[in-house]
Amino acid sequence: MGKAKNPPKQAANESRAVLRMYRSSPQKLNLLAQQIRGLPVERALAELQFSPKRPAKDVRKLLQSAIANAENNHNLDIDSLVVAEAHVGKNLVMKRIRARARGRAAPIQKPFAQLTIVLRDTSMEAEAA
Repeated sequence: MGKAKNPPKQAANESRAVLRMYRSSPQKLNLLAQQIRGLPVERALAELQFSPKRPAKDVRKLLQSAIANAENNHNLDIDSLVVAEAHVGKNLVMKRIRARARGRAAPIQKPFAQLTIVLRDTSMEAEAA
């Protein structure tokens, strides 16, 4: 017999990609997520291409991965894709200690983050309405 198949995590007109264990603080990564949220994918790629922030290169790679997932796995039209969701979550925090004067210690926290990008095909929404 066995268990029933799990339902899909996204709708038929959606595609997603997840970046786990990224070595940057969620606060810094969220600044980039806010920049691309709600934009068409062409515009979002251009924003990330010319962003001076360090994580922009990796966020751009993740966005390209989500676009490839949409094209290959879900047969969606690339030209009508929009960044529907881009949310950041906390992940592991490495705790380290820095030696200070007079035998004391100061804590150092090295946070990791997780970024999820969900793309939605707007042409399918127009056809359904």
